[in-house]
Amino acid sequence: MIEKHIVIEDIDPVMLYGVNNANIQMIKALYPKLRIAARGNVMHVMGDELEMCAFEENIGKLQKHIAKYNSLTEDEILLVLRGEPTAKDSTEGVIVYGVTGKPITARTPNQKSLVRAYSECDMVFATGPAGSGKTYTSIALAVRALKNKEIRKIILSRPAVEAGEKLGFLPGDMKDKIDPYLQPLYDALEDMIPPTRLKEMMEQNVIQIAPLAFMRGRTLNDAVVILDEAQNTTPAQIKMFLTRMGNNTKMIVTGDMTQIDLPRGTRSGLREACEVLHDVKGIGFVEMDESDIVRHRLVTRIVKAYERHDKSREQPPSVPQRPPQSPRDPLNPPV
Repeated sequence: MIEKHIVIEDIDPVMLYGVNNANIQMIKALYPKLRIAARGNVMHVMGDELEMCAFEENIGKLQKHIAKYNSLTEDEILLVLRGEPTAKDSTEGVIVYGVTGKPITARTPNQKSLVRAYSECDMVFATGPAGSGKTYTSIALAVRALKNKEIRKIILSRPAVEAGEKLGFLPGDMKDKIDPYLQPLYDALEDMIPPTRLKEMMEQNVIQIAPLAFMRGRTLNDAVVILDEAQNTTPAQIKMFLTRMGNNTKMIVTGDMTQIDLPRGTRSGLREACEVLHDVKGIGFVEMDESDIVRHRLVTRIVKAYERHDKSREQPPSVPQRPPQSPRDPLNPPV
């Protein structure tokens, strides 16, 4: 009889143990020769040596299943332990699985183009209207790379530019001050990584969220780096950001050219970067449109209405034509 302590890593132990420990009770029933007690992220196991080896191997398989799919049901436990494929294994085109086990996929042709550009290029520019999935798809690609151990960290950045409002003094420490600008990035991460695991990753700097202003001087290695809302960068800022790229790093730059919040007269760094770098080998460009919008159907209609409005403002006003007049006779002026 031997005793072992198995540490549960890289996943939330609650997913392995199940609601009200339902999963762990089922696993115990499959190994009657072992005494199993689970506390926190440690499993204390005592019993037959051969069964212990099989148990440890299968717990490893279940952890990998949870890390990939973010879920574990009783049916999946049996299939994984038998080495049989689950229903999720046959799903094609999935980037990553959300916290509820729901598959996150590229839903439109241009989103698929972004996934393809990411695989082919180390730097990708994705532009398009609000709601077209630029940021969400980019973060899903980054989370997948982290789960597959292709990189060691994810770095998410945004310029701290207010959308037409002056917020003034914000209370709290530096994190409290910048969090409101970065909330959309948190929202996407919370859809894809369980809360406990996400908190650990952020505390360990595996996932870093940083304002663009703090990027100068850094060299970013072994990472996926995403710059969101890049239309609100200046040319100097985006040049500084792009030159932070280190070894084994991929960069994704996203932005909406129709929502520039820079002071009047300031040129958008994203617009200039797309013009300057368009022919550079190894950089991909994906341009999305209103057909890619996956939010409420009204968002598509709103975007189209504003596009029509902007085009009408760009056209010069028509000058009314005067009716032709006969030439005047200076000797016989009209009465």
